[in-house]
Amino acid sequence: MEKLLFGTGGSPHSSKTQTTIDGIKRIAELGLGCMELEFVYGVRMGEAGARLVAETARSAGVRLSAHGPYYINLNAREEEKVAASQQRILQTARIAAVCGAQSVTFHAAFYLGDPPEKTYRAVKKNLAEVLNQLKKENNPVVIRPEVMGKPSAFGTLDEVLKLCAELKSTDICMDFAHWHAYSGEANSYAEFASTLEQIKEKLGDKALADMHIHVSGIAYGKKGELKHLNLKESDLRYVELIQALKDYKAKGLVICESPSLEEDALLLQETYHKL
Repeated sequence: MEKLLFGTGGSPHSSKTQTTIDGIKRIAELGLGCMELEFVYGVRMGEAGARLVAETARSAGVRLSAHGPYYINLNAREEEKVAASQQRILQTARIAAVCGAQSVTFHAAFYLGDPPEKTYRAVKKNLAEVLNQLKKENNPVVIRPEVMGKPSAFGTLDEVLKLCAELKSTDICMDFAHWHAYSGEANSYAEFASTLEQIKEKLGDKALADMHIHVSGIAYGKKGELKHLNLKESDLRYVELIQALKDYKAKGLVICESPSLEEDALLLQETYHKL
């Protein structure tokens, strides 16, 4: 991939209908480059539909990724909840592969009062089992744990980087809005550059050459993320973020999750081309 591509989490609001097919077509009409398939409430797409999605994306020149269901906790107390979480990642990866999506991102776990080290071990063990199964199936999709925006959720920058360094076939989903909401910091050129430096240091240049990024405005409080906002209604310094990404020659997909979706995706793309 030559550069950063910009797109939306789910079909743009201005799509003819909210179907994936019309969403992809609208992304192309808007001059955007990518779209994230939102399977956040479960995988409700069959193989025939997925093949049509792949065909549409290919002919429109739109790159795809996918987001797994919210109901995933690889640190659940009950074995059946862990097994169900693993199945949800597998289902998403299987349908994503048929759709031609390159990667699947997901929220990995909650601490549930456990120490971070214990949670990390559980997540690593349970995710490794998923990756082994996908390897057996020759599934090429990259699995991307997401950097999270609440202290109750597993997924600090360090945790995700460590996990991706230790498990093959994984890479980071860097959610800059989440990471800003987590601490109230991580919102200046120097901090964005530092984050990219850490990614490069832990995962190598290849990670910067194939990034999966989430961006939106965000409201936050003492417990982290509250809700997504439009960029201009938030304090996220998106121009400095885009400058850092450009300076580090980052490539890959930038998925906008603002309420306005395509307007902010276009704003980010325009900023990128202007700088």
